[in-house]
Amino acid sequence: MSSEPVAVVGIGQTKHVAARQDVSIAGLVREAAVRALEDAALTWADIDAVVIGKAPDFFEGLMMPELYLADALGAVGKPMLRVHTAGSVGGSTALVAANLVSARVHRTVLTLAFEKQSESNAMWGLSLPIPFQQPLLAGAGGFFAPHVRAYMRRTGAPDTVGSLVAYKDRRNALKNPYAHIHDPDITLEKVRSAPMLWDPIRYSETCPSSDGACAMILTDRAGAGRSPHPPAWVHGGAMRSEPTLFAGKDFVSPRAGRDCAADVYRQAGISDPRREIDAVEMYVPFSWYEPMWLENLGFADEGEGWKLTESGVTELDGDLPVNPSGGVLSTNPIGASGMIRFAEAALQVRGRAGEHQVAGARKALGHAYGGGAQFFSMWLVGAEPPSS
Repeated sequence: MSSEPVAVVGIGQTKHVAARQDVSIAGLVREAAVRALEDAALTWADIDAVVIGKAPDFFEGLMMPELYLADALGAVGKPMLRVHTAGSVGGSTALVAANLVSARVHRTVLTLAFEKQSESNAMWGLSLPIPFQQPLLAGAGGFFAPHVRAYMRRTGAPDTVGSLVAYKDRRNALKNPYAHIHDPDITLEKVRSAPMLWDPIRYSETCPSSDGACAMILTDRAGAGRSPHPPAWVHGGAMRSEPTLFAGKDFVSPRAGRDCAADVYRQAGISDPRREIDAVEMYVPFSWYEPMWLENLGFADEGEGWKLTESGVTELDGDLPVNPSGGVLSTNPIGASGMIRFAEAALQVRGRAGEHQVAGARKALGHAYGGGAQFFSMWLVGAEPPSS
C-alpha cells in the first residue's frame, strides 16, 4: 500500500520574546496551538493525536512537562507522544507527526514544540564542569567556535562573512512580526563592531534566548481538500544522527547532515538542490553556520559556501534566499527553533509568509540540527502534492 500524502494546513506561532511573563508554559503552548487551529479552520475535536517536542528538561528544570500540558493541548483522551533530539527536536517532532499521518495511523495531528528559556539559563545548563569538558567552555558558542575557525582555515573564507549573515538575517527579521529581535537601526558596521564572545563569533552573530512556541496541523489528502488556504505538501523528510565525538568526525561538515539531506532529496526527486529549491529555512544559531551548512546540504561545493553568502545569493531577493524569516539568529526558543524552520518553509510554499515571502516559492527546505552537531532533521515541502 502506498503512503498517504501529508499536508500542512495550519501554522501558529507565538510572538517570540526574551521573557513571556504574562503566560505559563501551558498558556504559551496553547496560544500557538489555537493559532494553528484557526489557520486550518479546525477545532480541538478534529485533532486525532498530539505530538510535542522540546529541548532537554533541565533547561527549565521541569521534568516531563508533556504530562501536565495534555489539557492545554486538547490531548485529554487522545494519543500524545513526546519527542526529544536536542536542538533538532522541533524538526524531529514534525517528522514524527508527519509519519503518523503518512502511515494512516491518524488522519489529523497537532504537532507543537516550545521553550521558555526565561525560566532557566540554557548557556550555563550547557556548561558542564571539569572533568567532563574543558574549562571556560561557556555555552554552545564555546563548543562550536573552534569548528568555525576550522571552516575558515579549510576554505580561506574572509573573517567578514559571519557579519554579512547576521546583517541579512536581522534585516529579514524586521519583516517578520513573530521574530524576537527587531533592530530597526541595524547596520553592517554595528554588527562588525560588536564585542567578540568566542573568536571569531561576535555578540551580534549569535542567537538570542527566547520564549516561544510553534504549532502545525498535519492532515491527509481528504483533510487538505477541506482547507480554506493552500496547503504545503511534504515531499520528503528524514532524520540522521551520529556521536558527538568520534575519531575522524568532520565537525565542519558532519556526515549525518550530508546523509540526511541526500535522503530528503531522493524522496523529493531533487537532483540539483541549488536550482530546484526556492527557499531554505536553515538552523543557523551562529552566523558562520550559513556558509557551512550551504556546503553540508549540497547547495555549494566544498569551500564555496561563503562565496554564495558574500555574493548576495542568500539574500531575500537572491537566487537562493536563506532564512527569510530572520532565522535562529533572530528567534531561538530552542525546543521550537527547528519546528519554526519547518513551519516557515511551509509558509513560503503556501504563499502565506507575509512581508518575508519569497516571490514564486514552490519548493522549500526546512532544516534543524542539535546537540554537538549530532542530530539532524529536515523536510522538503512543496506547493503541489508529491507525485506518486
